[in-house]
Amino acid sequence: MQLQALAPARSPFAEFLNRSAFKALSLRAFSSSDYSNQSRGGLPRFFSPVLPSSKGAAIRVQGDEFWHMTKVLRLSTEDRVELFNGKGGLVEGCIQNIDRSGLDFVAMLDPKVALPQSTQWHVFAAFGTLKGGRADWLVEKCAELGASSVTPLLTERSPSMSDNRLDRLQRVILAAAKQCQRLHEMILNPPTKIDGLLPLVEESKISLVAVAEATPVVSILTSSKKESSGLIIVGPEGDFTKKEVNMMMDAGAIPVGLGPHRLRVETATMALLATLMLWSDSQQASSS
Repeated sequence: MQLQALAPARSPFAEFLNRSAFKALSLRAFSSSDYSNQSRGGLPRFFSPVLPSSKGAAIRVQGDEFWHMTKVLRLSTEDRVELFNGKGGLVEGCIQNIDRSGLDFVAMLDPKVALPQSTQWHVFAAFGTLKGGRADWLVEKCAELGASSVTPLLTERSPSMSDNRLDRLQRVILAAAKQCQRLHEMILNPPTKIDGLLPLVEESKISLVAVAEATPVVSILTSSKKESSGLIIVGPEGDFTKKEVNMMMDAGAIPVGLGPHRLRVETATMALLATLMLWSDSQQASSS
């Protein structure tokens, strides 16, 4: 699968970020201090790409979410639930009517919208060859930890990924967003090759690539400027080739080590992402 051509008037990194950029909605915004409360509400939460426009407005819920609401959780009329649209929108309401094809949801309050979190880490990982649910696990945990996007990285030792697998991973991301009550759905980008990654590395404020025996990541972060966004790059089973590492370093990527042991792709990705999310949180807390 090829990445879409980039418009000449926009930089590659700006175009990449625009894929997951927040677009203003005609909803009432709430502050970051309210985000944690709204994203951890006690009501059952379900996904709907369209939300009611205002209090008292109704929408139709069908498909998988309708099945989950009525057949799995056995919800019925007048039960209260929340709907989110994966773009920060959230609305509380109740089930008004149920029939064989779907249900009607009525908003009990005006919809709200949460602004994206300021921490924006984008994961590029070569997980196309992973088997036995390991790729699902990697993507699920990236969503739970708060990655802004995941891009399958095609390398010499992990050269392909099927379209069917991408469809499955998109479902995994939605399920993870519901489970961890994340209001902004993580973006799954089309697979890209190293050549497509290099322009993004060149324009990113910081890009970290996991490399065996490199300087420990904590040492790198301790001496780095405060950054809350950047690229995380993890190679395939068998690691990157020396040529691939050199290409990324020439573009500006910083090699980082993740300890003395050989890690699986998904383990290395989680170790690096969790470290950076916690580091970003601590930087924001110390500056507030």
